[in-house]
Amino acid sequence: MINLHALYTFIDLTGTFAFAVSGAVAARDKGLDIFGILVVSFTVACGGGIIRDLCIGAIPPAGLSDWRYLTIAMIAAIITMSLGSLSKWLNRPVLLFDALGLSLFAVSGARKALEYGSNNEMAILLGMITAVGGGVLRDVLLNRIPVIFEKEIYASAALAGAGVVVMGAYFGWPDDWVFPAGFLLCFILRILALYYHWELPVLRKKKISE
Repeated sequence: MINLHALYTFIDLTGTFAFAVSGAVAARDKGLDIFGILVVSFTVACGGGIIRDLCIGAIPPAGLSDWRYLTIAMIAAIITMSLGSLSKWLNRPVLLFDALGLSLFAVSGARKALEYGSNNEMAILLGMITAVGGGVLRDVLLNRIPVIFEKEIYASAALAGAGVVVMGAYFGWPDDWVFPAGFLLCFILRILALYYHWELPVLRKKKISE
């Protein structure tokens, strides 16, 4: 049990770093000052997890009570600001790190919800909220339309990854392959959707002929 708890914490902290980088890069590209970049980085990294913890009764939320989350978010932001050439070397770094954070938080969020007694449906939804909550807050702070409200396959990828974790818990499958499977499904779906421009259908308002 201790090893499993350590695994979940590691996944959560890894997702925190990935989302913090995506937030810092997006904030820097928007021209925010150093304080603004730090704020956006922390909000993106911990926003979804804080919402999840409030919903399941894990109070105070880990993102606020555990110093490691704030520290990792600040380190990621400082690295991003200091090594601008590194993020420029990556192809669209915000999308890459966002996909990593999305996938990691989808699986860790669903698992934590199950541990706190949530039913399967709620665990899948909270896994998605954990994954997309920080990105929504980032886009709102940067005055952009949140990705989950557009046509892109984003929240649905998180739902798929969280669903694998919940299904694995339901059937008693071992975590050592359920977690990677959920992560890879979410990550691959997101990357393929970006590469091939997969989109969800959009309902368009029909023009009324005069």
